[in-house]
Amino acid sequence: MLLWIIIAIVAIFLGTIIIRALNFNPQKKPQCKVGEAEVNADQTAEHLAQMIRCKTVSLPDPSITDPSEFNKLNTEFEKFRALLIQLYPTLHRVCQPERIGPTGLLYKLKGKSNAEPKVLMSHYDVVPADEAAWEKPPFAGVIENGILWGRGTLDTKNTLCSIMEAAEQLAARGFTPENDLYLAFCGDEETTGRSAREMVEKFLQRGVKPAMVLDEGGAVVKDIFPGVKDPCALVGIAEKGLLDIELSAESSGGHASAPPPHTPIGRLAKAVTRIEARPFRSRLTAPVAQMFDILGRRSPFIYKLIFANLWCFKPVLDAICRKNGGELNAMIRTTCAFTMMEGSRATNVIPVTAKIRANLRLIGSETTDSAIAYLKSAAKDPQIKFRMVQGNNPSIYSKTSGHGWDILNNAIGQTWPQAVAAPYLMMACSDSRFYCRISDRVYRFSAAFLSKEERALIHGNNERIPVETLAKTAQFYLRLMEQC
Repeated sequence: MLLWIIIAIVAIFLGTIIIRALNFNPQKKPQCKVGEAEVNADQTAEHLAQMIRCKTVSLPDPSITDPSEFNKLNTEFEKFRALLIQLYPTLHRVCQPERIGPTGLLYKLKGKSNAEPKVLMSHYDVVPADEAAWEKPPFAGVIENGILWGRGTLDTKNTLCSIMEAAEQLAARGFTPENDLYLAFCGDEETTGRSAREMVEKFLQRGVKPAMVLDEGGAVVKDIFPGVKDPCALVGIAEKGLLDIELSAESSGGHASAPPPHTPIGRLAKAVTRIEARPFRSRLTAPVAQMFDILGRRSPFIYKLIFANLWCFKPVLDAICRKNGGELNAMIRTTCAFTMMEGSRATNVIPVTAKIRANLRLIGSETTDSAIAYLKSAAKDPQIKFRMVQGNNPSIYSKTSGHGWDILNNAIGQTWPQAVAAPYLMMACSDSRFYCRISDRVYRFSAAFLSKEERALIHGNNERIPVETLAKTAQFYLRLMEQC
């Protein structure tokens, strides 16, 4: 009797998960009418090349850098701002940018209404480049064989250029948006500068509550989700929090020829291995759950069994992610990466103080305080000190319904008709997180079809963009702005 009960339970279980997987089918994609969006690809590429030639490399606070070097780079920023006036004269006759904060430029295209204002963001500062390691000079703006080389071609002068190309074309037509449209550009994003925060303060003071904010983030990608062959347009509806933390251990120092049983570095090493052996627990947040639901429906049946039945297979997914690491793992848990280490300056001297730094990306309801508490419990060494270097908690989750979300998805569908749009959780930090104070519709999408190899070039050597890809980005913004 008991055997038959067990067989019945197993049969019901298998039947349930199989039926759920069989019914886990893609939702019908909305049909987007593809309108004309004529863009001069060669002119757009040449304009971006001129922007690349402005060496707008971000530096931290000038008080801790060489003043002469800072002044030289600051000239490049002014040169860039002057270049915008030269390249886009019609737009600048319609609206002059307002200078906000150290580097902020805010354009306002007055609409027929101010009920549902939109904000399109980008930043024009770039990270440094090891020029000797590049195949082409990183600040020469070389265009060769349909490829534009240079620092900022992907992060994010490409989007700024595309926004301005679209705005210039619309201004020349005498176009008036349905709602107020703001173009918000900053030149200190890479160093977490003040400009974006001060811009948000201005919006607060003026009572502006955006119905959509669009900044850098996901892209149109392939082979990013298990078994899904269609291109996916991943739109970040939230971003993880950030925590840089320092672990330190002390000793009385001394000569390395007669060491104590445990040196500061040895104690820190043991703490690191304990922490890595106890990763943060997995959390299925709203952005990731929505992504699994949309993309999981387009995966092969074996994957549908998992994604249609996460109520029972979540531990399996968790185990796979823990073992493999990478992007999928980072989407379901707070991550901790140890990146820096400091000890003695001589091999025969035991350090008085040893330090290790880690970079954490916080997920869901995790906070900087709860993450530090977890690290302390995992390290199991009360003598190790923990110091937060910098940090911010995860952003709110933006809504995936309403006017702003709809026009964004429509512009994506018009520009990349084969792509499946899906929300996702952004692992990196952007200036857009500051806008969560004034809007619950903050989206993160770098409007470009990027291969895995191209995505790896961001902040890396030989950053470059195909001219055709850049033209598509400009078309996307033209379509989006026409609907604003």
